[in-house]
Amino acid sequence: MATPVKIIGSYLSPYVRKVLVVLHLKGITYEIDPIIPFMGDERFSKLSPLRRIPVLIDDQVTLADSTVICEYLEDRYPSPPLYPRGAVARARARWFEEFADTRMGDVFIWQLFNQVAINPFVWGQKTDEAALQKTLVEEIPQVLDYLEAELPSAGYLFGDVSVADVSIAVFFRNAAFARFQVDPTRWPRTAEFVKRMHALDCFARLIPFEDRIIRTPIARHREVLAEMQAPLMVESYGTRTPRRGVMRI
Repeated sequence: MATPVKIIGSYLSPYVRKVLVVLHLKGITYEIDPIIPFMGDERFSKLSPLRRIPVLIDDQVTLADSTVICEYLEDRYPSPPLYPRGAVARARARWFEEFADTRMGDVFIWQLFNQVAINPFVWGQKTDEAALQKTLVEEIPQVLDYLEAELPSAGYLFGDVSVADVSIAVFFRNAAFARFQVDPTRWPRTAEFVKRMHALDCFARLIPFEDRIIRTPIARHREVLAEMQAPLMVESYGTRTPRRGVMRI
């Protein structure tokens, strides 16, 4: 593909990470405007009415949902396939993606990452320690118990790497930013699965950008990424004033 697709959204977002991993797996080049959704301007609101990331812009369409984007990329660039063959397997892959986007997104982003990173550093609010402990003691174990029963002891959910594997694995990077690691004695399959996925080149090549900007003030993300030679868009849809989205989850 000669012209890179454009992606709006921060490297720290699991939903942006999912799309970037899919782009890497399919060999599609991209340019990125690494804004967090709370810092999008009015033009961003027109591209993403829910004020969520990622947004994909290419020569044919503008899309603002990670699942829709991944399905579009699969339809337009079918090789290599990232959805399994067969109606049953494809339906199960979509279910795992839905579980990740909704349940894991709620627990790992809105409950965990929100408490330790977004609230204090974007909104200037203190961490709610009681809510955080409930997440760690009750909510996360429920998610991990489910995954432990579903994930394979080796390899991937449907043989080759699929969007289902990617959708699950992306959230554990944000968990790590919040200093949470899967206990390998309690959830050994999940711990090994996460390690396997994050060792893949499509994940590994994103980690330097993520590790750098998680330690960098939001206002300097673009500057630091430029120093690291990230593939930045010339135009940015960012602003310096945070603004909440129209929906919580």
